[in-house]
Amino acid sequence: MALKMHSSLAVHVGDWIKTELLEPHNIRVNAVAEHFGVSRQSISALLNGRARLSAEMAIRFEKAFGISAETLMRMQSTFDLAQARIHAGDLEISGFFGQVQKPVGNRVSQ
Repeated sequence: MALKMHSSLAVHVGDWIKTELLEPHNIRVNAVAEHFGVSRQSISALLNGRARLSAEMAIRFEKAFGISAETLMRMQSTFDLAQARIHAGDLEISGFFGQVQKPVGNRVSQ
């Protein structure tokens, strides 16, 4: 059975990187940008939630800090989906094959 996480629990991966990896070690944005060979603006945008984490950037963080790129990408995907769910009610989409089936626990109900 899949658990549904409340959207308020989804944290942007950049915020997590900033608070869990960089701040505890007093690592500055400029130092990360220089180490990664990217612009300060690109790191800053990620850390402040204005940009998404790319797969390539996830690999850079994996190589530099030892945190799995897959874990970082799952965090980004979870955040993106939580943000989309907030606005899901605005989408006027009907079921493609008729009535939409909603998952209930590990079975589908109509």
